[in-house]
Amino acid sequence: MYVDSCVIPIIKSPKDYQAYRISPNDTNRLAIIFDTASANTSLTCCVEIFDVGGETPLNRHQWAVEMFFILSGEGMAMCDGKTVQIKAGDSLLVPPTGTHLIKNTGSTRLYMLTIMVPNEAFAELIRSGIPVELDEQDMAVLGRLDAWNNHAGLNC
Repeated sequence: MYVDSCVIPIIKSPKDYQAYRISPNDTNRLAIIFDTASANTSLTCCVEIFDVGGETPLNRHQWAVEMFFILSGEGMAMCDGKTVQIKAGDSLLVPPTGTHLIKNTGSTRLYMLTIMVPNEAFAELIRSGIPVELDEQDMAVLGRLDAWNNHAGLNC
């Protein structure tokens, strides 16, 4: 079947991501890739960045499924009392109502791609937090150190 119209996809690079700490003392940051505000869809997709020793608060979602893909680093995930070790390349799927937390147990930052469907006000919670910048280490892990250098006005 031939379709003569095309929906233009939304394309972003790490220099376009908006990053936040939900609360001032949080030890993780969330860099929004797509959410209800930027993609007009009921999902939230972000890169979650944990400082060494950083962790999420214990939390649960009534309807949302949350998927984590570990990009770099290592840690521990707990869901409904079960604990597993996680490292780069691992995936974790938390079902609705699963009470869970993630903790960085490694000696470097932990980076995860996090997708929540439906959004269940997750993006709004993130955006209500404190804006922060992604640094050179973050951009290197996200594969776009050149984007950070150009964004920062450096000619390296």
